[in-house]
Amino acid sequence: MSRGRFAPSPTGRLHVGNLRTAMAAWLFARSAGSEFLLRFEDLDHATARREHEDDQRRDLEVLGLHWDGVPVRQSERLERYEDALADLTRKGLTYRCWCSRREIREAASAPHVPSGQYPGTCRHLTAGQIAGREASGKPPALRLRAEAPDVEIVDRLHGSHREVVDDLVLRRGDGTPAYNLVVVVDDDAQAVEEVVRADDLLSSTPRHAHLCDLLGLPRPSWVHVPLVLAPDGERLAKRHGSVTLLDRELLGDTPGRVVAVLAASLGLDVPEAEVMPHELLDRFSDDRLSLAPWTLSPVDLQTRWRRP
Repeated sequence: MSRGRFAPSPTGRLHVGNLRTAMAAWLFARSAGSEFLLRFEDLDHATARREHEDDQRRDLEVLGLHWDGVPVRQSERLERYEDALADLTRKGLTYRCWCSRREIREAASAPHVPSGQYPGTCRHLTAGQIAGREASGKPPALRLRAEAPDVEIVDRLHGSHREVVDDLVLRRGDGTPAYNLVVVVDDDAQAVEEVVRADDLLSSTPRHAHLCDLLGLPRPSWVHVPLVLAPDGERLAKRHGSVTLLDRELLGDTPGRVVAVLAASLGLDVPEAEVMPHELLDRFSDDRLSLAPWTLSPVDLQTRWRRP
């Protein structure tokens, strides 16, 4: 059994890259005879909307990606995140950080700082420096005192992957719990056993594994599937054209055709022109999945999809 989940942010309609990842997560869970859960990552109050949740549920249902139980929202689970932060703070594993994004970028560009990592500017502030920052009135973020461990995870598709874990943000300056914390807490609370998501998050996964260890939580297993790219080579986004299920329907594509094309792009054997996810279960295995990203062409975005 490998209970899985799909956890979109309700900031608009899902595009075909999101739907492809959702289908992969559904297939991994259902092929193992397990549950598939839905969670809305709605902590961005500026963009998250209930109407977007409704649209996303509709698209998943139309494609046959049905879930178990009642979907949960992160905005209704804030106490869990605060409990985790309190636990880490009691263990001496947090500190306050007043750095702006510009300051972090400038400090991170120093030759002695590993690429993309927080350089620890606020980690060793003196009492006087802290007092000065407190007097500024700027609310601090809360960071993990990670001690730069070299953490290894094993991904079902990519194998072993290692990263040095930096002092990541646990809570933003505006008080919002950060993704790297909440995803770990949520997956444990929902007893998620296997996390299937896009491979742009592979480099963050050692952070999640390290947080699991610090919080005394079991690590799930991970599967990172390739991204969908736009014709310009960038990660697919709504600005690239007809990329939502509604867009595809307006071009004449049926849900079964969309599923067939997405399944074929993952490397699955899809002899039919139209298929639904439950019909793929007996031909699904992780060793058939492609590790290459799927790049859509301009024709893919402008016309009805051909038989895969």
